[in-house]
Amino acid sequence: MALGFGSFVLGLFAWTFVEYVIHGFLSHRFQTFATPLHDAHHRDPHAVFTVGAWIPVALATAAILAASRFGLGTVFWLGLVAGFALYEAEHYRMHFCAPACRYEARLRLHHLAHHHGAPDACFGVTNRLWDRVFATEPERSRMEALEASVAAAKPLIGPTNARLALRPWLFLPGSRS
Repeated sequence: MALGFGSFVLGLFAWTFVEYVIHGFLSHRFQTFATPLHDAHHRDPHAVFTVGAWIPVALATAAILAASRFGLGTVFWLGLVAGFALYEAEHYRMHFCAPACRYEARLRLHHLAHHHGAPDACFGVTNRLWDRVFATEPERSRMEALEASVAAAKPLIGPTNARLALRPWLFLPGSRS
């Protein structure tokens, strides 16, 4: 039981690194499959959900659950998937809700600083750990200035792109909703 819980927690923690790699390297540093999807989010933060990833993640999860005996690897995978789900929920809250606590307020400022002045930095969305490890968080004076510039930003209103969850092909360049 303890090993299973530890494997799940390790999966949650591993998600934070996967999130950083997807956001920082696959979306910003290099031109990859993720770049156009992420560019759409920067152009319009209402495109907050990574709906194009939901179906493959769900299919992979179903396949893993069907093929496994629910071992530690499966529990680790479920921790990764739970991290992805928490990321989606927190990323939505950063753009559409007032922060519920000081920690969430700090993460929101960090993420909005990325959107409004530091697209080359602040790649962690649900945490700042990997930005600190890989020195992609601006020096303190720049970070404070960025955060001050977005501190009064109101939560977004209007629909998100969640309505497109069953039509992820609409996120391809040149498509229309």
